[in-house]
Amino acid sequence: MSNLEKSKELFLSEIPGFKEECKKFLNGDTTKMQYKGISGGYGVYAQRDQKSFMIRLRFSSGVVTKEQLHKVYEFAKEYNLDGIHITTRQSIQLHDLNVDEMCNIMEEGIKNNIFTRGAGGNFPRNVALSPLSGVNPDEAFDVTPYAVATDKYFMSKITTYHLPRKLKVSYSSSTSDAAHTTVQDLGFMAVLKDNKPYFKVFVGGGIGKDSAVSLELDELIEPKDVLYYVEGLTKLFMDEGDYTNKHKARVRYIVYRLGEEEFIKKFKEYVAKEKENKELELNIPQFEYPNDGGIKTDLKDTRLFAQKQEGYYSVYIHPVGGQFKLDDMKTLLDELDNCDKASIRFAMSEGIFIINLNGEEAERILEISKPFSACTSIEESVSCIGVPICQMGIQNSQKMLHEIIDYFKENSNGDNTILNTIPKIHISGCMNSCGVHQIGSIGLTGKKKKVDGEMYDAFEIFVNGELGLGKTRLGKSLGDFKACDIPKFLFEIGEKVANSDLDFYTYYAANEDEVKEIAAKYAV
Repeated sequence: MSNLEKSKELFLSEIPGFKEECKKFLNGDTTKMQYKGISGGYGVYAQRDQKSFMIRLRFSSGVVTKEQLHKVYEFAKEYNLDGIHITTRQSIQLHDLNVDEMCNIMEEGIKNNIFTRGAGGNFPRNVALSPLSGVNPDEAFDVTPYAVATDKYFMSKITTYHLPRKLKVSYSSSTSDAAHTTVQDLGFMAVLKDNKPYFKVFVGGGIGKDSAVSLELDELIEPKDVLYYVEGLTKLFMDEGDYTNKHKARVRYIVYRLGEEEFIKKFKEYVAKEKENKELELNIPQFEYPNDGGIKTDLKDTRLFAQKQEGYYSVYIHPVGGQFKLDDMKTLLDELDNCDKASIRFAMSEGIFIINLNGEEAERILEISKPFSACTSIEESVSCIGVPICQMGIQNSQKMLHEIIDYFKENSNGDNTILNTIPKIHISGCMNSCGVHQIGSIGLTGKKKKVDGEMYDAFEIFVNGELGLGKTRLGKSLGDFKACDIPKFLFEIGEKVANSDLDFYTYYAANEDEVKEIAAKYAV
């Protein structure tokens, strides 16, 4: 029996016991926090009403087959869901499920190589990947095999981990850092030196409370050695992490406690020890991509990307807020069934890339997805699921996103200039940063704010966060704003940027004081 089949048998055997834990929670025999401590490791969380549940389907590095997406559609249809939510960690969440439905999905998912184990809780989370890795003309090399191999390594022993908190690992194929390697617990960025592939290694970063940009190691490593660094950090995390205070338990708090120099020294010692056994060296086949010349298209579209494989293209589809409606999924799947070599990659922006399309297929996917894909930068904004679903949420982030988009459309007189001038916004319903607000050009995080004795829905706004080799920085806070004032405030900023004929980052660098003056009119 293969390791995969053994894991599947183990995961299936756990379901009856987990189902009993769910019933204890519903009967009041287990507290909310006790249940969360159990359910997270199964990729399940109780929703805010404490009666229904969310399940997170984990796809290694967001690499998805057409058959798997069909299966997800079948789950949603069978249980009368409106659709699915695509996450910022390249997974799928299904909401509003009862216990039986949730456990049925877990069981059927396992049988179809769709797993939930370790998708939450104190476990290694889904290993992130630049979604266009392997097809991006600007990349150093394809990092997909290493990301997927790392996630499968985690999954092969996912039930054995006892970590202080979650652990996040990412792989980016270029310096634009689409997989957020520079703000992760551990990140690998592909580079070339003397025309040979290497990884830059980043460690000890993370976003959320007490966010931090990762530290960069001073040496490049060979791709075959990545698991030594993965295992080294995992063991360092278990030995040095804080098991007594979950709010201070992420890897970055070890950096704060030890200091950067001592942390790097210790990390390298753990890696060196792992290398002694020589058992984790990777020797894996490369992913295959079409090379038959494809079919070219002259169509120009902001959602269309020419691949480095001649005659092949990728199309980006962004359901607003990551909320992919069931009917729209069916439309996409029906068309995908007619695409010979197409495959699917979830992005960390809550969208979907369909890769390996020839020109004719790409044109058809673009056409059929127009009704359900964002076509302007502000509509491509990112939002966590938030209130009223998330039990940890403070604000309704999805509602805030739609109010911003609606205000821009209502006040732009049919001209999309401002909708494309203002960059996409990253919205988190709380400081947990599921919307990765600290690294967006504009980021919002939900809170409650008392103003003149009255409590208001509010968001703190951050600006000028950015990702990329040598560019990664966390956004600066502009203060707290009533939710009702935010669309107008952002539109005023958008007008200034549009009139400047500059992109947002260039405008902000030259006009930071002007942005602060506008913010002062609205901040509370």
